[in-house]
Amino acid sequence: MNQTDSPNRIENSGKTQTLTVAIVDDDPRVRELLKEEIQDEGHHVLIFESAETFLDNSSLESIDLVLLDLMMPGMNGLECLQQLHHRQACHDKLPRIVVVSALSDPSKQRQVLEAGAESYVIKPDLFERLPTLLNGSTP
Repeated sequence: MNQTDSPNRIENSGKTQTLTVAIVDDDPRVRELLKEEIQDEGHHVLIFESAETFLDNSSLESIDLVLLDLMMPGMNGLECLQQLHHRQACHDKLPRIVVVSALSDPSKQRQVLEAGAESYVIKPDLFERLPTLLNGSTP
């Protein structure tokens, strides 16, 4: 399969698009593993160690997808998601946001989806679902 036939590229008017993916996670091992997987698929990666760093230093217009950890010290993923939606008035669009958690918690899942997340993914399932997420599909 050549690069233009890759299933992990988003088709946009017949053109393939390389994504810019922001990883917001306090665990350096998770950040590194995700970074390697996403770069192997041909996409750009931005790394943030905390929600605060992401909110302070990210240019939302240049990000296509955010993989946002739910449980982090300081501001958690739900609070970050809420802050992003408050800031939406300043931006034409928000990136797609997928909240990632080690917890299979239906109430947390409902909260993040109601707050505007595209999806809630359990960390053990993340690498299996990553190609679908990069393809722009909500599994």
